Amino acid sequence: MSTWSKLRRSETTIDFVGLRRRWFTISAVIILLSIAGFVVRGGLNLGIEFEGGLALQTPNPAQATVPEVRDAMQELGIIGATIQELGDGESLRVTAGVLSPEVESEAVSVLANVAGVDRAEVSISAVGPSFGALVLQRSLVALGVFLGAVILYISWRLEFKMAMAGIVALIHDLVITAGVYAITGFEVTPATVVAILTILGYSLYDTVVVFDKIDELVIEDEKTPYRDIVNNGMNSVLGRSLATSITSLIPIGSILFVGAFLLGAPTLREFALALFVGIGVGTYSSIFVAAPILSTWKEGEDEWAERAARAEKRSRSARK
Repeated sequence: MSTWSKLRRSETTIDFVGLRRRWFTISAVIILLSIAGFVVRGGLNLGIEFEGGLALQTPNPAQATVPEVRDAMQELGIIGATIQELGDGESLRVTAGVLSPEVESEAVSVLANVAGVDRAEVSISAVGPSFGALVLQRSLVALGVFLGAVILYISWRLEFKMAMAGIVALIHDLVITAGVYAITGFEVTPATVVAILTILGYSLYDTVVVFDKIDELVIEDEKTPYRDIVNNGMNSVLGRSLATSITSLIPIGSILFVGAFLLGAPTLREFALALFVGIGVGTYSSIFVAAPILSTWKEGEDEWAERAARAEKRSRSARK
């Protein structure tokens, strides 16, 4: 029987708990790479919505290049501006830090001149530093509220240790997603925050499905050790989890490709990147991180330690 048939029939026999050191090692390596990328790249590339600044976008009938625009901006004393060609150079986008009103006005005029358009055709988006800090603060508050709600709900619906294992998996997903953004240098915008909250919800859903199955098996089985219950639960929902993730990743991957390579739409690309990475990592963490962590914690409880000892004793007796 093929592997896919076994997945569909929930007939796999993978020892998820027994291989937990392997899963934890893989996660540790990826997290260390993410942290290293975060440090080397100097953190995340926060958009002007968080740090404050100026964003200009204009059609580009003159087919001005990035170096030409950068030179023009540097002549105004604007150093370190981010300049992007959108749609194969059909449009230009310039983002910079907070500027004085005079320099901001000159930047609009210079960009219009370089791109060969009227000043009125340049779209302007300016955010003050205080407003940017407020947006960042509220985004962090939203994340904190989300995590707090997760702990309360899973503790009420299942149990506290399951809630904490789920939180560890969510933090695992957050660190890796942040690392990917740091390494790629993609801009973090409010749309990115929305995407991250979305994928955290997706990861949580996958984890709760796994934990709910484990809880169901715990109630039904009064003799099996906890690690075996976790393995049985994981194997029974593995096919469903993978199928759901794959069917989600295919359209998101298409959006990412279209946004990044065909349309040159940075907002679409950044939103899709968060979803793509988050769903992939979230699927991994719900299967290979959350459940093995839960099993490790539960096996230390007296009840489950005694049950494991009895099962081992029965196994030795059966082999004699």
